[in-house]
Amino acid sequence: MINQLYNTDTIVAVATAPGVGAIAVIRLSGPEAINITNSVFKGKDLAKQTSHSIHFGTIRDEDKVLDEVLVSLFVAPHSYTKENVVEISCHGSDFIVQQIVKLLLKKGARLANAGEFTKRAFLNGQFDLAQAEAVADLISSDSALSHEVAMKQMRGGFSQEIKRLRAELVHFASMIELELDFGEEDVEFADRDQLRSLILNIQKIIRELLKSFELGNVIKNGVPTVIVGKPNAGKSTLLNKLLNEEKAIVSDVPGTTRDFIEDEINIEGITFRFIDTAGLRETTDKVEAIGVERTMQKLSQSSLIIYLFDITEVTATEVQAELDRLNPQKLPLVAVANKIDRASDDKVKAFESIEGLVTISAAEGANLDELKQALVEKVNLGKLNTQSQTIVTNLRHVDSLNKTYAALDDVLNGLGLGMSGDLVAADIRRALYSLGEITGEITTDDLLDNIFTKFCIGK
Repeated sequence: MINQLYNTDTIVAVATAPGVGAIAVIRLSGPEAINITNSVFKGKDLAKQTSHSIHFGTIRDEDKVLDEVLVSLFVAPHSYTKENVVEISCHGSDFIVQQIVKLLLKKGARLANAGEFTKRAFLNGQFDLAQAEAVADLISSDSALSHEVAMKQMRGGFSQEIKRLRAELVHFASMIELELDFGEEDVEFADRDQLRSLILNIQKIIRELLKSFELGNVIKNGVPTVIVGKPNAGKSTLLNKLLNEEKAIVSDVPGTTRDFIEDEINIEGITFRFIDTAGLRETTDKVEAIGVERTMQKLSQSSLIIYLFDITEVTATEVQAELDRLNPQKLPLVAVANKIDRASDDKVKAFESIEGLVTISAAEGANLDELKQALVEKVNLGKLNTQSQTIVTNLRHVDSLNKTYAALDDVLNGLGLGMSGDLVAADIRRALYSLGEITGEITTDDLLDNIFTKFCIGK
């Protein structure tokens, strides 16, 4: 970890989203952030003010007043980046914002790169790399669960787990390295049985972390949920009702939906990415046939399937056969009988053999709450404890954990074969390197650029 000032220059960026609003925030960070702002600010002398204070005044370009503003001061090292940070709250006019930014650039600041504020915070030791990545996850969180997981990771929950595992490995690595210094005396400082037990325990923890990624990916990115069924089963009507808007075209003409339509809703803190697909049937229409083919592709990529059927048009036997054909991988699936408002009680009762069946009327919005509850139960997050359970949500972390696991396998094999300490130590160092990549104890410029360029400007 580099624990020093990232650079000698001062950066500036608009920290609020583009567009006209009541206010906009312009953020500066760097050794000259306060002095540069002070040179265009008419009010109190900012250089004499304390950290975490707010001051009213005007921003002026020579004698021309650009805006009345509030200036917030964060004096190093008591700031997000551990540098001097200034946040100028001005009116949200794009013209005003651009005029102030141009003035600050003229006074010596430069435009910040994407994610550069957070990159400086990492390089200056404010937090580790996993926590820095959690900042981006927190900004993009769009559900209660994704917010909870990102908040825990930003506060160091996942990092502490990794650092603890790494510290235990470092101890044994140092003992083996010490043995190498006394190679001629044939001494053994590292107990091989204890090392083997430690490796097995760490691998068990890594397996649990890797297993958590399946849930973590769902929490972070949502559940890809494909709505499939025959033409005119009511798929588009159902999607519109779930979204509470006319997203999909509804028509009595079969084959209206020829490509997939996608949108998201949040149900009990879980984001579902619903995909309305073309109706499943044999067709000579080339365009519709392409839509059906894409439906099958979306099925293979989904995590959850809603199979919707018109209860007045089919039998339970036909539905069961279609379910078996469409879902050979046994993905979580909810069978939904639509148009119960047109069916007799005896007709509905005839479908009781379909496991987990939900009966609805998409047109009338009947029983949609029951459908939503069935979807939540299928995702199976009910026992998830985001406060105590460590959850992996980042594919980069998964890759590093897999590399660590493989290196630890090599350590175990080396111990079993009675390999020399230098070879065992080399495999332990590989494991330490991979774990270090997660928290940023081991970094490269390419890795940092790849991570922080995905951030928004101003963060």
